[in-house]
This record gives sequence, structure tokens and C-alpha cells, in this order.
Amino acid sequence: MTQTIAPRVRTLVLLILAVAGALLAGAAPVSAHAALTGSDPAQGAVVDTAPSQVSLTFSEPIAVGDDSVRVLDPKGERVDKGDPANPSGTTYSVRLVSGLPDGTYTVAYQVVSADSHPVAGAFTFSIGAPSETTVSVSAQGSDDGLVGWLYGFGRYVSYAGFVVLAGGAAFVLACWAPGARVRAVQRLVVSGWLALTSATLGLLMLRGSYTTSGKVGDVFDLELLGDVLQTKTGAALVSRLLLLAAAALFIAVLFGAYARTADAVEPDRDAEDDGGGDDGGPDKRDLTFGLALGGTVVAAGLAASWAMSEHASQGLQAGVAMPVDVVHLLAVAAWLGGLTALLVALYRAPVETPVGRDAVRRFSRLAFGSVVTLAVTGVYQSWRQLGSWSAFTDTRYGQLLLVKIALVAVMVAVAFLSRRWTQRLADARVSEAAEEAERTEATERAEEAVRAEEAMRAEEAVRAKEAVRAEATQRAEEGVRAKEAVRVKATERANEAVRAEATERAKEAKQPAGTAPAEASGTSEVSEASMAVEPPKASGASGASGASDAFDAEKAEAGQDSVRAAQLARQRAAAEAARQKRLRDADPNRFGLRRSVLAEAGVAVVLLAVTTVLTQTEPGRTEQDARAATAASSSASATGQGSGAVSLTMPFDTGGKSGKGVVSIDLDPAQAGDNALHVYVEGPDGTPVDVPEVKIALTLAAQNIGPLPVAPDHVTTGHWSASRVQIPMAGDWKVEVTVRTSDIDQVTVSKNAQIG
Repeated sequence: MTQTIAPRVRTLVLLILAVAGALLAGAAPVSAHAALTGSDPAQGAVVDTAPSQVSLTFSEPIAVGDDSVRVLDPKGERVDKGDPANPSGTTYSVRLVSGLPDGTYTVAYQVVSADSHPVAGAFTFSIGAPSETTVSVSAQGSDDGLVGWLYGFGRYVSYAGFVVLAGGAAFVLACWAPGARVRAVQRLVVSGWLALTSATLGLLMLRGSYTTSGKVGDVFDLELLGDVLQTKTGAALVSRLLLLAAAALFIAVLFGAYARTADAVEPDRDAEDDGGGDDGGPDKRDLTFGLALGGTVVAAGLAASWAMSEHASQGLQAGVAMPVDVVHLLAVAAWLGGLTALLVALYRAPVETPVGRDAVRRFSRLAFGSVVTLAVTGVYQSWRQLGSWSAFTDTRYGQLLLVKIALVAVMVAVAFLSRRWTQRLADARVSEAAEEAERTEATERAEEAVRAEEAMRAEEAVRAKEAVRAEATQRAEEGVRAKEAVRVKATERANEAVRAEATERAKEAKQPAGTAPAEASGTSEVSEASMAVEPPKASGASGASGASDAFDAEKAEAGQDSVRAAQLARQRAAAEAARQKRLRDADPNRFGLRRSVLAEAGVAVVLLAVTTVLTQTEPGRTEQDARAATAASSSASATGQGSGAVSLTMPFDTGGKSGKGVVSIDLDPAQAGDNALHVYVEGPDGTPVDVPEVKIALTLAAQNIGPLPVAPDHVTTGHWSASRVQIPMAGDWKVEVTVRTSDIDQVTVSKNAQIG
């Protein structure tokens, strides 16, 4: 069955990855989360006189650089001067050179929103009358090319790595403690750590080019890297790397000391056991608690590196949105990462450490809690980012959010099927318990019979060997006795012959001289007879040596039997493991659980891709606000209500030292009601200068209103501003500016302006 399933699994995995890749590759260029909501002059406006500056208003604070805002004349030459300034709120302005001729001018901007996304765009306005221009306003943004695609892919990999790392570790600690020593689960969690680390390093290197030029060659620009490290996003990425170092230590302890303590834990426990089976004593519980606490802190810190630098850090209720976002990310990791770990365990866990039904039940409860958390936090985030029901269908963010909600609903439905398969698996285990007990008892009886038969055969073999050994010993002893009898008989005959010969010689030779030879001869014959006795002794020793050789041969044969017995035991163990694996894979309930979990994981891959694209899309609330502001600006231009601001330039001379210069007044939107007023003072050479005091007075002589005093606040060198300047009605207002250059030198200059 494994050979049949594997091609289907590979095909499904490839299909899922293809869908995810299509979502990432087909995603529109990043719609920055800060939108241009207004400008002065307005987009497409035609003004009578040349403005002294161009102001841009965004939906949230942005980061600007030296070349963030450029103003180009019809020939493509820059006419802005100085660095962009932030006079108030989310309005940013850049000064223009004086004496601009009539024609169409292009304003191009490239900044970074507070939630880390680049914002690029361009628009035109005209002085006097529109004219032809050589400037293209549809230039590619820095996030549209290869660098932008790589940055988006890096974000996806970082999200996936975090989910696998945090969710896999949570699955081991909360659901399946024996999984800490399963090699496939270890490789999964370590792969998540490697993916998140490499993606974070890649994002750090790509960040500079991503927010500026978009060129591949600038990826390794150390100057840009230094600038990135000084931004909020750079600090978040560096913090993430430091937390990943702590995560590496956590992984080492989880798969080291914790895995060794998990060896004594049974792989499956009763359903009433709500923990991961970590009842291995006080030391085990303390280690589990320490890992759970430390892992939660590290995971929350990693989640915060996203929350504090992206969506949640800006906009409505940022102080509430950031912790909610952290909880949301942790719930995603616990659900999707735990699901991935469960899938790996179902397919790759060894036979001796199978993932049991109770581990699946514990994960089911963990996943249910995660889904509830995601629902609560997701509702809050949706309200915060959309702001209205119409944004679900009228904005790209809302449409993607609907797709995400649909995918979550599919995952929940498949999870319900997984719960049913888990219950069926548990019921089947209960119903098969008696049969398993009977099979076990029958197997034990058969094994006992086999062991008894083997014991009888072994005993018979021992008896046979003992009989052979006894017969050999008996034969050897009989041979020795026979040889001994022959030797004794030969000795007796020899002695008798010697004595007879000696007696005969003694009788024949009575002489004294013949006595010595007879004795010598007798002695020699006795010695020969004695020597004849020795060979039978050597023959007896040879028999004993033969018995020893037989014993050594028996020991060698016994050693070979033990080796064959060990090999047979290993073969039986391997066959039993293979049999159990076949039975486990053939279980229809477990097979159904595998398929449903695989389907969940497939939907999760696509869901993660949609989430990545969603984080790169302009929130619906911001998109609708930008549309409303654009519509209002277009309406104002169509009805001839002015360009949205009044700019006045007046030379002054106080008569004292350094008393000459030019003062400029900008009033926005130059309508009845609240207005923002900006004052700029320049020296004769056009450089901004500070003066001790600047005062403004507004007078509507036709209605006998005024003068209305305005005391602007000093912003920067040569720049003062005042907000919420109240103009009661429209009319031809006289604007008076008093400039004091010393304790005694001052002058008042004035100009009239049509307001409203």
C-alpha cells in the first residue's frame, strides 16, 4: 500500500506547491500600506501662480530621505531644493525654487511607510496652463522587479519557518512527548529553524535595495545595509536573529535532555491523560515546564518582531493591535505547525514509536483552541483593517480576506473529518481489544509449544551427545583394559621365560665364574621385559586426548548454535516489525486519518501563501480613505474651488543688519474653517534663516472682521507653522506678516488672498 500511496502524495504535494507559487508570483506589486491621501497642489490641478513648495499628505507616518520627493519641470530637470520636511502630522513638504515658468510639473515620491512597505508614485500639476512634458509618471517602483519578488518570497519562507519551528515544538511538548526522539520530527523542527534564519538574513540584505532602487546590484551595498540597521524594520530583523540563537539552544535541549527522559514514556496513554505523557518524575516535569515557558517566550518574541514592524504597529489602536497580532501568530503556528508535525509523524514515525490516537486527540483539542483564538483575533484585525462591510468587496484587501476566510472554513471542515477518523480509530481499537487479546494468547500458546518442542529437541540432542560421549569413553576404557591385560600377560610370560632360562643355566653351570654372566643376562632380560610394558601406557594417554578433542568439538558446535539463535531472533524481530507496519498501514481508519491530515496540510500551504500576499496589500480602510480624498480633490478641481492652498511671497526689509529677505505664507486648504498655516523666511540668497519673531494677522475688511492674530510655532530653520487656524468665512482676506530681525528692527508686509 505504501508504494501505491507515495505517487499520489508526491503529486498532491507538487500541486499544492504550484498553487502557492502561482499565488506568490501572480501577486500584484506591493500596495504600500501608507497611501497618498492629498497633495498641494492637487493632482492634475492648474494654479495661477507658482507655489513655493509641494506638500504631500499620507494616511500614516512615513520615512523620507534626501531624494524621497522630487519635483521635475517639463524638461525633466529638478526644481526642488533642500530635504523634505515634516511640518505636521502626516504631511511632508519640499521647497521649490522661485520664479518657476508656466508648464506641467511632475511630482515623484518614493518613501517607506511606518509598517515597513515602500510607497512610490507620481502625479502632475500645472502652472498657468498645461504643457507637454518629457517625464514619465509610470516608472517602475523598487518593489516591482526581481528584488521585490525575492523579498516577497523571503517573507513567505520566514512565515513558513516560524510556523514549522514553533508549531512542531509545541506538538512535541503538548501532544506527543516520544516525538522528541523521532528523527523525522527532529528534522522537521530543525528545518523550520534553518528556513526562518536564512530567510531573515536574506530579508536583511534585500531590504536596502527593496526600499530604494530595486536593483540587484545594491543588495550587497554595505552603506544601504547600515541605513537599514537604523530603521525599525532593520532592528526587528536583527532582534529576530538574536531570538533565533536562543531558539537553537531550546531545540538542543528539546531533542537532547528532554528526548532522553522521554525514552521511559509509553508512546500512547489513556485518553484521560491530558498532557503529553510527561509523568516521568519531578525532574521530567520541571524540564517540561522550563521548556514550555522558555519556548513560549522565544516564540512570542519572534512573533513580536513582525507585530512591531508591520500592520499592527500603525493605525487605529496600535497599542492593542500589536499584542493581538502576537497572539494571532502564535495560534497560527500552533495549528498549522502542529498539523505539519502530525502529518510527518503519521507517515514517517517508526514502528516502535507510533503516534497514538491519544496524541491525535490532544492535538485536536490544541487545534480547536487555536481556531477559536484565530476567530476572535481575526475579527478584531478585520474590523481594524477594513472599517466597513463594503470594503470586503470593494478593496483588494477585503477580497483576499474573503479568500482567506474561505480557506480557513475548508480547513475546519477537513479537521472535522479528521476528528471523525480519530474517533473511528479509537472505537476500532476498543472493539479489537478482545480479539487482540485472544490473538495474543493464541500466539503465546503457540510460542510456548514451539519453545517446549525446541526444548525437547535440545534435550534429546544433549542426551544423544552424552550417549555418544559415554560410548566413546567406554570403548576407550575397554581398549585400555585390553592393552593392559596383554601387557600383563606378556610380562608374566617374559618373567617365566627368564626364570626358566635362569634356572636351566644355573643347573648347567655350577661354576663360580659363570655366575656373573647369568645374573647380568637375567638382569638384561628383566629390563627388556620392563620396557615392553611401557607402550600400553602411551596408548592410554592417546585415548584421553581423543576424549578431550570430542569435548572441544562439542563446545564449538554449541557456540555456532548460539550465533544461529541470535540471527534467528533478529530475523524474527524484523519480520514482526514489518508485519506490524503492514497491519498499521492497512488499517482503513489510520489511512483515512492520514489522507484528511494531508488535505489539511495542503490547504494550509495555500492559506499561508494568501496570508503573505495579504500582508503586502494595502488595508481596505486606507484604500477607501485614499479613494475618498482623490475624489474630493477631483471634485474641487472640477468645480473651480481653487487648488486647495494659497501661497503668498513678500519681500521685507527691516532696515537693520541682515534685515532683508523674503517671507512666504502657505495656507491650506484656504477654505472657511480649520486651516494649516506655514511661514518660511529666506535670506537674499534663498537660504532659510531664523529671525527672533514672526507674527501673522488676518483681516477681512469687507465684513469688518479682524485683524485675527496667529502665533506660529518654530519648526526648523526658517520654518514656522500653525494648525487649526480658524477662518470664519470666504472672502478677500488681507494677510499681514510682521518680521522682527533684532530687538529694535522689524517690519510688517501684507498681501491680499482670495480664501474660499
